[in-house]
Amino acid sequence: MATSVAGMEPSKELVEFAHRMFDLARDGDAQLLDYVAAGLSPNLTDPQGNTLLMLAAYHGHAALVDGLVKAGGDVERVNDRGQTPLAGAVFKSYVDVTEVLLAAGADPDAGTPTARDTAQLFESAALPLLNGQEGS
Repeated sequence: MATSVAGMEPSKELVEFAHRMFDLARDGDAQLLDYVAAGLSPNLTDPQGNTLLMLAAYHGHAALVDGLVKAGGDVERVNDRGQTPLAGAVFKSYVDVTEVLLAAGADPDAGTPTARDTAQLFESAALPLLNGQEGS
């Protein structure tokens, strides 16, 4: 984990807690939303720049993505590779996650590579949604 305020290292307990939160996002566990409701930032970021929203989107958890978006998760936040949650979802052809992110205002042309470019390159089932067409 990155160094915290004033150059102090986070405690072992804090690091373990953060890892548990990232695992909840990867697993699609709705318990994560309870932590967010209690004050955890939906934009908590791992050492690679992936937010909870990015991890949930990349692993195909539409309901959790929706909850994180409604709690203030940033749909345009890029990770350290320049990828957005939308690009992660279309890379894996998660149409339901793509629909949630687009409804929340995610830009198909944000990030590097863009979600649109990713969908075209990998022939994603989500490509029609990015082009403004209904899902199949």
